[in-house]
Amino acid sequence: MLTGLVFNIQKYSLQDGPGIRTTVFLKGCPLRCWWCHNPEGMLPEPEILVVEGRCTACGQCRKACPQGGAWLGGRDIAAQAASSTCVRCGACVDACPTQARQLLGRRMTVAEVVTEIEKDRIFYDESHGGVTFSGGEPFAQTPFLLELLQACRQREINTAVDTTGFVGQDALLAAARWTNLFLYDIKILDDVRHRQYTGVSNVSILENLKLLGREHGNLWVRVPIVPGLNDAPSDLEATVRFAASVPGVKQVNLLTYHHAGAYKFARLGKPYLAESVRPPAPEFFGQAAARLQGLGVPIIIGG
Repeated sequence: MLTGLVFNIQKYSLQDGPGIRTTVFLKGCPLRCWWCHNPEGMLPEPEILVVEGRCTACGQCRKACPQGGAWLGGRDIAAQAASSTCVRCGACVDACPTQARQLLGRRMTVAEVVTEIEKDRIFYDESHGGVTFSGGEPFAQTPFLLELLQACRQREINTAVDTTGFVGQDALLAAARWTNLFLYDIKILDDVRHRQYTGVSNVSILENLKLLGREHGNLWVRVPIVPGLNDAPSDLEATVRFAASVPGVKQVNLLTYHHAGAYKFARLGKPYLAESVRPPAPEFFGQAAARLQGLGVPIIIGG
């Protein structure tokens, strides 16, 4: 039976598409964005997240660890969780009396995920919402994603896929048959800076958007506003003009950068490269939306 690795199922989401939604976060992503809000979605395997402030140094995790050393205490606790000696079995998580350790990523079948989705069906019906598959990058688990989409379509549940676009065209077109809405990220239009800040080229991402626009016809382009990296007026204007040139793009959503991912990086024992970046000023979005509205596609703040 096909299973996938899920690291969160968020109920009653008012983002990630229209109406009230359930967002299913799938693990694994080929990008390494400096500002990532969900670094726990990057690796395609379970991880241990450690909340150091909850650790009482009781040693129960060390006793339970099959490797013999889960607890090192102090700041080393996150580094230990990210080390090669940890096999991510979850024994220390189960043994921790204060829930200082969390296992990120659990195997679920399609039926198990759909059961969780259907619990919120009454909210979808009343708000014209549905389910959004996000990540990570949901196409990192393409076979699992496709089965989930088909299962939801059979149950007449509205579906959305939130993607970086860094996927194979065959997978993208296969998903398009079962997807009502694509939420499509464009981080930075310039390829050199895109490589610098995300770790991958955006050439295939932009080509895939044009392909999807021709074949599907219901896309929201989403742009995370990261001050100093992609918020220059010339950058945003070029991005919006490109999005407006693609058939099927219904709107461009400007999303705010925030520091929510910083503490997760620390708890996963990973460096946070956007440490010096500050969130956009409150007045930025109104001014940007007013400036960009005349470029051929509606500009929406948030969503």
